[in-house]
Amino acid sequence: MSDLTDVAKLFLKLGFTAFGGPAAHIGIMHDEVVVRRKWLTDEEFLDLLGATNLIPGPNSTEMTIHIGYLRAGWMGLIAGGLCFVLPAMLIVLGLSWLYVQYGATPQAEWLMYGIKPVVIAIVAQALWMLGRKAFKNKWLGGIGAVIFVLYFLGLNEIALLIAGGLVVMLVSNYQRLRSINPAIFIPIGSAEIAQTIPFNLSTLFLTFLKIGSVLYGSGYVLLAFLRNDFVLRLGWLTDQQLIDAVAIGQITPGPLFTAATFIGYILGGTSGALLATLGIFLPSFVFVAISNPLIPKIRNSPWAGSLLDGVNASSLGLMAAVTVQLSSSSLTDFPTALIAVVSLILLLRYKVNTTWLIAGGAFVGFIVSMIR
Repeated sequence: MSDLTDVAKLFLKLGFTAFGGPAAHIGIMHDEVVVRRKWLTDEEFLDLLGATNLIPGPNSTEMTIHIGYLRAGWMGLIAGGLCFVLPAMLIVLGLSWLYVQYGATPQAEWLMYGIKPVVIAIVAQALWMLGRKAFKNKWLGGIGAVIFVLYFLGLNEIALLIAGGLVVMLVSNYQRLRSINPAIFIPIGSAEIAQTIPFNLSTLFLTFLKIGSVLYGSGYVLLAFLRNDFVLRLGWLTDQQLIDAVAIGQITPGPLFTAATFIGYILGGTSGALLATLGIFLPSFVFVAISNPLIPKIRNSPWAGSLLDGVNASSLGLMAAVTVQLSSSSLTDFPTALIAVVSLILLLRYKVNTTWLIAGGAFVGFIVSMIR
């Protein structure tokens, strides 16, 4: 019981204080569970991190679930994930209520006017940092570029992720496949034509369950899935609301995936928020429970490793494409473009915490509203 209590206390604390995105979360967890508490060795921690990259879902949340399971068994698995997610969900619920009540007022609009370009800079910085690791060679860089182009041609983003991963896996393991017929057909469906479908809670839950079950890569790749489903396919959100959801997810501690809580609330109130949050996070608990015993085999598999390389490269291609699209609705004039450029410089050159940048963007938006 003491181990379970320790897990709950640690991840509840991180749930309230872990700002800065997945990379920052992983660094904080390493300090807490390897350096300070010595629950894991460096090698064990790296094995867990590698395993989270081979399954869909938010990496930092899945790390909490893995660590909780190793420390306190099945109850630790549940406690680790829930204690990390719940604080962020509750904070986002409160901010969602404020957004619905006051988001359409001129003051709130100008605050978001300053925040949105900062979000674009944060995504661009994540794209740059992740790209240096994911594009290990020109071949993987080419895959990312092809996915980038195909997304703008209207192809389905899930099919693109699967196709990118399989192509890299098959090419990388060509010598193992020489005796097998290489003519493999990979169906890639078209994206749904934009339309408006009546809102209902079951579709909301199932859509987020699907996203949580197939999303690879950084949390920012979530943008591609959210836009395709909620803006284009269902017609329930606008690009502006999508940017607002990402901004809310960014200014709160914990996983960026709590943007689902925000979207669920503005679409379906408290019930929508709870169902959206459950839908997007539930697959992570299932995948960790299944994959944890398989980590030693996954670690040494050339097939799994090359598949992961392809999926990561494809994820970043999607991430870049959506960043370009959302920039058009966020960088609307010279001040917003300047905010984005300055934010990107502060992120890359001076490593300024993203929370401070978001606060600075909100302050700039407020000042602009006073001037105008």
